[in-house]
Amino acid sequence: MRRIACVPLTAAAFAAFGEVIERPTDFGRIYFSGALANGRNGAMPSLSMTQSRPLEAAVLEATKMERHEFSSQSFVPIDVARYIVIVAPHGEDGRPDSAHMQAFIARGDQGVTYGMNVWHHPMTVLDRPGKFAVFMWLDGGKGDEEFVDLPTPIAIDFPPPST
Repeated sequence: MRRIACVPLTAAAFAAFGEVIERPTDFGRIYFSGALANGRNGAMPSLSMTQSRPLEAAVLEATKMERHEFSSQSFVPIDVARYIVIVAPHGEDGRPDSAHMQAFIARGDQGVTYGMNVWHHPMTVLDRPGKFAVFMWLDGGKGDEEFVDLPTPIAIDFPPPST
């Protein structure tokens, strides 16, 4: 099984796939409006809340990927320790190119926006349950979300929690 190690999530390393959302370090507001991409006239904005169970294994086996062909999707941590962000470019067949998959470890104070039509792994939180606000655009059609199985699982290694 191929293995990928998580690297720290940074704006520069993630730029090809979307945007990292970081809290302000000083008083004031930071706008991330460019991250809210919508490719359909009839789509409506969607705000949801989600809670994820923490991964209980020492290694994550990625077996599927998802994309939202016509919408960005933002995850803003509400109460999260750490989580894993996995992305892949499109292969020649339009499916995720698992040979070029990348994995990041995100802190609980970092959010992420997957760009429109970006292949990504479903949310995986570490250490304890995690709660997120999720922003995207929906029109009820098949382009809202697509899930595909990877041809072979990919092992994702991540660092243990710091003490």
